[in-house]
Amino acid sequence: QVQLLESGGGLVQAGGSLRLSCAASGSIFSIPAMGWYRQAPGKQRELVATITSGSSTNYADSVKGRFTISRDNAKNTLYLQMNSLKPDDTAVYYCKFTAQISVGRWPTDYWGQGTQVTVSS
Repeated sequence: QVQLLESGGGLVQAGGSLRLSCAASGSIFSIPAMGWYRQAPGKQRELVATITSGSSTNYADSVKGRFTISRDNAKNTLYLQMNSLKPDDTAVYYCKFTAQISVGRWPTDYWGQGTQVTVSS
């Protein structure tokens, strides 16, 4: 069973920085893709950034130039460095791993429990 544990959320003033981490535990063969998503109160969950096993990245327009996604394949860990934070970035942030637990098995999506990020003005 794959489990994801997130950390790094908190309260920060506008213009500040936070770094989120998401570590996977369990038996994993490969992780073709990892991503961060967020959900603000009353809104749908939205994509923030994704990264492939080859380190190709994709960002939402709203975070380009401010957020950086990265991964440590040896540790099965995902990061999100968030700089120049704005009140509009306030949300619960979720990590998602598209992971293959063994050879011959289809990749499956696994989600973290979410971590709150609050940016005050």
